This record gives sequence, C-alpha cells and structure tokens, in this order.
Amino acid sequence: MTQTAEPVTVSPTGTEEHLWLRLRAVEERVRHAVALRRAGDPDPDDPYRGQYLTPEAAARILHEPGGLGVPEQQPWQPPAGSVLGALATRFALSSLDLDLLLVATAPDLDARFERLYGYLNDDLTRRRPTVGLALELCGLAGAASGRFRLAPSAPLVAGGLVEVTEAERPPLSRVLTVPDRVTGHLLGSTQPDARLAGVLGEAREDPTAETAEVHRAAAAAGTGAGLVQLRSRGGDAGGLAVAALHAAGMRALVLDAAALARRPDDVPAIARVVALEARLTGAGVVLGPLEALPAEPAERARTLGALCTTLRGIPLLTHGTVGWDPLWAADTPVVLTVPAPSPERQAARWRHALNRAAGAGAAGADDDARTAHDADGTRAGVGVAGSVAGDVEALARAVAAHRLDSGQLHRAADVALRTAALAGRPVRADDLRSAVRAQNGAGLERLARRVEPGVGWDDLVLPPPTHRRLRELALRARHREQVLGQWGMRPGGGRGRGVIALFAGESGTGKTMSAEVVAADLGMDLYVVDLSTVVDKYVGETEKNLERIFTEASAVNAVLLFDEADAIFGKRSEVKDAHDRHANIESAYLLQRMESFDGIAVLTTNLRANLDEAFTRRLDVVADFPVPDAGQRLALWERCLGERLPRDAHLDLAFCADRFELAGGSIRACAVTAAYLAAESGAPLAMRQLVTAIAQEYRKLGRLVLEGEFGPYLAEATGA
Repeated sequence: MTQTAEPVTVSPTGTEEHLWLRLRAVEERVRHAVALRRAGDPDPDDPYRGQYLTPEAAARILHEPGGLGVPEQQPWQPPAGSVLGALATRFALSSLDLDLLLVATAPDLDARFERLYGYLNDDLTRRRPTVGLALELCGLAGAASGRFRLAPSAPLVAGGLVEVTEAERPPLSRVLTVPDRVTGHLLGSTQPDARLAGVLGEAREDPTAETAEVHRAAAAAGTGAGLVQLRSRGGDAGGLAVAALHAAGMRALVLDAAALARRPDDVPAIARVVALEARLTGAGVVLGPLEALPAEPAERARTLGALCTTLRGIPLLTHGTVGWDPLWAADTPVVLTVPAPSPERQAARWRHALNRAAGAGAAGADDDARTAHDADGTRAGVGVAGSVAGDVEALARAVAAHRLDSGQLHRAADVALRTAALAGRPVRADDLRSAVRAQNGAGLERLARRVEPGVGWDDLVLPPPTHRRLRELALRARHREQVLGQWGMRPGGGRGRGVIALFAGESGTGKTMSAEVVAADLGMDLYVVDLSTVVDKYVGETEKNLERIFTEASAVNAVLLFDEADAIFGKRSEVKDAHDRHANIESAYLLQRMESFDGIAVLTTNLRANLDEAFTRRLDVVADFPVPDAGQRLALWERCLGERLPRDAHLDLAFCADRFELAGGSIRACAVTAAYLAAESGAPLAMRQLVTAIAQEYRKLGRLVLEGEFGPYLAEATGA
C-alpha cells in the first residue's frame, strides 16, 4: 500500500478554526504512526497486506514491543467559545475525550483518513479507528486506564457522541463511529437529527406571558433534575415553557406527546436522540400535553419514566391538565399552575397571531409576485394574505369561550386569514369562529354526534325569562375564565371551571335548538351524546363511557348536550337489591364528575322532577321551556313556513295559532308535511294542505281530531 507524505488538507469555515487546528494535530499523529509502521515493515508496499500473516511477521510481533510509538498527549483546554469548548462543558469531557472524539470523527471530515486507518489497522476493510488504534493515536497503550473513557458509562459513549460497534469482537478491536448529527454539529449544522422527524413540534412561545411567570418557570428548570410540570388551568402552558427556556438562554425542543403515543416501542431510542440533541445545542425539552400520552397507566409510566431517566439533568418542562403521578418517574417535578389569560392578554395573543400570520402571508405573496408569470412575462402573482379589519379585541371576544394553546391559536389565525383572503375581504368574527372550531380533534366524534350550528338568536321563539336564561348561559361560558379563574369565585373542593345548564320542558319546546343557538353564539360545535353508546348493562361500564366523554369534552371547544338526561341523571333510590346499589353508585359518580368538569354542558329533560336534587344544586343555569302561547305559536308558524314557500292568499295562520296547541317541534313537522303536499299539488300552500298536515300530526301524537278545534276545516282534516 503506497502512502502519500502530503498532509491532509482541511478547510476551516472561519467559525470553528480551533476544531480544524486540533484535527491537524490528529493528522500529525497519524502521519507519525504511518511512518513508524512503514519503517519497521520489510515489505511496506505489499498489495495483500492485512489479508495474511507470514511466520516471520508473527515472530516479529512476538519479539518487538507493541504500539505505534505515538507520544502521550499533554492535557489541553479548548477555547471557551468554541464548539469543542461547548461540548466539553455540556458533556463533561476531558481533553482525552476530545482527542478520542476527533480521532473517531476524522474519516467523516476527510475521506483519506479511511485509507490511513485501514493501513494502521493492518486490515484495509476496517477503515475506521478501533478502540485500540484510537488509544494508541492518543499515546496510550491498550492496557492503560484511559481505555475506560470508551466504556458504556463514560461521557463519550453514554452521551451518544461516540458509538462502539461490533460488540462480538474483543474490546480493543471494536470500531468507533460518530453519529452523523454529531459530525454535523461540529461543522456548524443546526438541523435536528433525522430520527426526530415527526416527533418534534414547532417551538412557539407565548409572547403575552407574564414576566414573573416566565422567570419562575425558568428558575424551576434550573434546579435539581430540571423537571418541571406546568399544569394548565386554561392558560398556554406550552407557550410559557418555551418562553421560560428562551429566558434562560436555551433553545426549546418541543416533543409532540401524541406522536410519542403512536410509537411506544421507540420511546427509549427517541429519548436518547433527544438527550443528545439537547446537550449538543444547549437546549431544554418541552413535552406535552401529558393527557395525549397513552391512557393506560402502565404505558404512560413507561413512556415518562424512559424520558425522565434519559433526560435527567436536562431541563424538562412538561405541561397538561392532568396531575403528576409519582409513579411516572423517580424524580418529582416542581409543579406550577398556569392560569387562564385575562381578556386583555387573550386579545394580545390574537393580535400577535393574526399579525404574524398576515406578515407571513404577505411575504409569501411578495415571493409569488416576483416568481409567478406566464410565457410573455406579463402575469403577476396573486397574494393570499388577508388583513385584519376593525377591533382585534372584538374578534378576540368572539372566541373568548375557547381554550387554545399557542399552536392551535396560530393555526386558527392562519386559517381565518386565508379564508378571508379567498373571499376578498378582511377577517371577520365568523372566520375566526370557523377556524377555531377546525382545531377540535375527532376524539369526541366517536362518542357523540357532532352538530355544526346553523341557527341564531333570531330563530328562537321563547318567553322572555327563558331567553334571558339562555343569554346568561352564553355569558357565563364566555367569561368563566375571568370570574372563576382570575377572580376565584369558585374556590376549593376540586371544582372545575365548567358551566352546566338544565333545559326542562315538554318535547318539541325548543330545548335542543336552544342549545344549538348557544353553541353558535359561542362559535362552538354542539355534540349530542348518544345514550345508546353510554348506557351499558355491565357494572361499571356506563361510568367508563361517561368518563371518556367528559375527558374528551374537556379538551374540545364545544357544547356537550345530554338529551333526555334523566335517563342517566335520575334520582337515587333506597337500596333494595344489587341493581339499586349499582344505580346509586353510577349517580354518585356523575355527581362527582360534574363537579370537576371543565367544559360546557347542557342537560335536557321532559321530566324535571325525575332529576336528583344533588344535580340541581350543581347547575349554573336552569331554563324552563313552556308550551308556547297563541302569540308565540303564530310567530312559530311564520318562521317555520319561511319566506320562500308560496302561500295562498286565504292562508289563515292566526286560526292555526289560536286553535291548535302545538309545541314548536310539532309546528315545524306540520310545516314540512304541508310543504310536501303543496309541492305535489303544484299550487301555493293553502289551508287544505296545512289542516291535513295538522291532522296527521294530531294522529301521530295520539290526539283526537275534534270539531271544536278544526271548526270549518274539519272536512279537510278528516278527508271527508
């Protein structure tokens, strides 16, 4: 094998010149070792070197001292501001560790080191340094204590900077490799390890976080094992965690808890890669929300245990709404509560998100304008950025009842701006409401039926007291964070910040529609709980189903509707058998769960007397829905028939409202039936079709068709 005497050329980037200078020292040791090897080799140019061993060579190995003759290196200290100096501090590396790292990295920085190492290994197929070769190039014998700097628990190996491969070989013959991410970091790359793709989220800090909260979280992350839990009570805990790390002068690596939950078997390996990335870049780690981790207690404990153990000593800030279980990790975190933002802070958050989205859209539009053109070069690009018109505080009030983290808030702002831009107008409250609703996950849709509200306050025909109760429900939902959170008007007892209402009245009086109107006013979806998916004949299963619903509903910005709630919120009874005992246990569980609920729920019932009094005490709003009087029935007839259905000039709606005591649901059914009859006749809607539809509704309800009610239209009603 012919070796060149020319020095290996390296090109300093100007940012880490000291790295290249130290690598030149490694090169000099390699050149010295190659020269010594060639001087003692009777046939240095043998093309088959490393593939056989002659008896003479074996005798020479036995009688001559081993080693390459490289003198032992003196301890040295890298400059404080250099990449090597930062590695030495973050990984607790000695000067020997740094030399071993550079010896192992050299083939990744210059390919000619591969051939030189193959020659020194006496095996051209082994083109990376072995443990024994690396020690000799640092002036140490294989039996020296320095070999333990490459043990599994040593900083180089335990920290992930160097990997010792080929474990089946003797220790000194094992090969040293350096992960690509470490090599990239030495060369100035900031691109995270490719193995973290799909696991890392975007680091978005909360720009409106209180300075005192940020500094407190940053100080907590700098103590002990660096484990902190930020428990959210409506605030942006994830954004606060990122802001705290930035305040401490660190980058933030944001781990997506939901992505980790999808890869439970990969968590230990991911934790090692995250630890390496964090130490390389001087970053802290943000993990959350914790409730997105596997729900099974043992699986959640395994995930958090692996992360906390591997990341010990690295600031780890977890966040979520759940409490910390001591069984999750050996270390106990400092727990800090993150309250909901004030209306002023919430408006500031929306202003920042909308301005940021508008700025990003404007930049993209400018880029498009510079690059988009047709064949003759006359076509200009079209911008997609929307603009914000009016008062941002007013826009924020439109979605004040929603709880959003920084990621959801920024995504909603971006969607709202794009929606408005497509319509060629500034952002409106409706755009923001739709964008916020789009941030809801699909978890609750598996347990309840989703209804996107399509009605408003003008569609309701209700007595003034009922209407006031509905308005009160909406304002409670909109201002609950300020009243219950900031002002502390519901302290102690483990009470949640939910809003619970009861709508009581006969069937068809508008209870479900009213819940839909309230949801529309809050800019939320309505989720109707299907009792068939809740009630289970097996003991304890109903409670489990309800717990899943309450848990999902707390994480979704929506109004939860329990229709016919007396089926599961009924009175407790005297215990006479096992069935009574389990029914009472179910009711007791519901009482406790409603107390701690953080969402917005509406219970409807036809029989208010059937509800347990303990439920009534926990209700925030009770609205009674009476059967409409004649004036309200007339308004309902007008509203249900609408303006587009052609009407006969002799259509007497006042007669229908005065004579037929029907609830709103029945009036709507009659209007639809009459419209079908009118469509079949090809003529405008007349009293004949309307009375026929009312008679059909009477028979459906089990009521008699009497002359005293139908009067001159009795013949049409009976088909005579």
